[in-house]
Amino acid sequence: MEGHATVSSEVLARYAADAARETDGVRGLVASQLYRHRGVRVSEEGGAVMVELYLDVDWGDVGREVQLRVLEYLERMAGSRLAAVNVVIDSIGPPE
Repeated sequence: MEGHATVSSEVLARYAADAARETDGVRGLVASQLYRHRGVRVSEEGGAVMVELYLDVDWGDVGREVQLRVLEYLERMAGSRLAAVNVVIDSIGPPE
């Protein structure tokens, strides 16, 4: 199809991870052997792309900021409009 490009789910996962790591309060992504991902899962259903991030964060409200940053970053870098960005907090650091 002329003029049509797709971005692989692996590239989207890397972009999402980069955007999440740049968010204040994010200590890192949490990998899971159970689902074989490195802290980010990208899925597609009916043409809608969804991203799920598993994070280790500082104490405080970080989840919403990660969602907004990932949405904006993926739209800017890959031209992708996501149906959802789900943030799963696996661990929280101690309050400062």
